[in-house]
Amino acid sequence: QVQLEESGGGLVQAGGSLRLSCAASTRTSLSRVNMGWFRQAPGKEREFVAVISRSDITAYADSVKDRFTISRDNAKNTVYLQMDSLKPEDTAVYYCAGDVRTPASAYYSNEAFDYDYWGQGTQVTVSS
Repeated sequence: QVQLEESGGGLVQAGGSLRLSCAASTRTSLSRVNMGWFRQAPGKEREFVAVISRSDITAYADSVKDRFTISRDNAKNTVYLQMDSLKPEDTAVYYCAGDVRTPASAYYSNEAFDYDYWGQGTQVTVSS
């Protein structure tokens, strides 16, 4: 079992920044897990935000590209999401997720159903 815990959410004005952290408790190295961030706003489907693969390949949703940056520190068992130039449309609960099932040859997945482990989420609210 991989246990994940998000932190760093809060209330920020449009144009501001937040840095989310996801602390992982795993029996294996975090380097063996594809780590993703998803978000869900009220009445909306859970949507992909960003992923960093086992080999540190990154991918982003078009809506956050050039504003958000995902990174990992395997020695600290932590993944980060740096969010800059925040918009009210970014308001959502943000979830950290771990994917151990996607084959290495596929690099990573941006589909929520491929992720086995989820944190409880952290609220991000961006005001106008």
